[in-house]
Amino acid sequence: MGNVRIIDLKRSIFESNDEDANKLREELKRSKTFLLNLMSSPGAGKTTTLSQTIAKLKDKYRIGVMEADIDSDVDALKIQETGVKAIQLHTGGMCHLDADMTRQGINALGVEDVDFAILENVGNLVCPAEFDTGSTKNAMILSVPEGDDKPLKYPLMFSICDVVLINKIDVMPYFNFDLEKCKEYVLMRNPKAKIIPICAKTGEGFDEWISWLSENIDNAIDGRD
Repeated sequence: MGNVRIIDLKRSIFESNDEDANKLREELKRSKTFLLNLMSSPGAGKTTTLSQTIAKLKDKYRIGVMEADIDSDVDALKIQETGVKAIQLHTGGMCHLDADMTRQGINALGVEDVDFAILENVGNLVCPAEFDTGSTKNAMILSVPEGDDKPLKYPLMFSICDVVLINKIDVMPYFNFDLEKCKEYVLMRNPKAKIIPICAKTGEGFDEWISWLSENIDNAIDGRD
């Protein structure tokens, strides 16, 4: 029997995406735009967190938001109510965004007048973590109702994030959620991760989150990132 040629599609797809992501990152660096890739499972509070974040930063930075979903424009409409530029990205059934899809979004959004661009990725703790979007930094939200064991169950997501927001801490008394144990699990996956407990509904913990963002946005604007 003759040899059969085997093509490793997964590797080639990821390698090609990584190249595209690095190119996009360099372009954003030259334009002095900070791009945050925000991920979480559905219902963890991404859009509420973004609304609070925008309210605290829109007088200081020019902000643009890309809302990614399989369908609908619900989130983009909510973000537009904050007064910043927002567009909706439909993934056509895909459960993530890759670098090329992010580039299409960036081109549609336009970053000539944007210091701080935000990509709200598709709600999912698996697929979005597998693809480098070309973002400057990655952040994720873990909500208290999801449970403190999620860093053990979804290791890749936690390992690629620069900052982990633990949201809905106001309902912690009603759930069997061990905050210190969760922090331990996160650091087990990613010792460099910054962990910030927050409540997007009340704004608790946002001072630390806004400080982290401001430092990184300023670095991008000043060309230090």
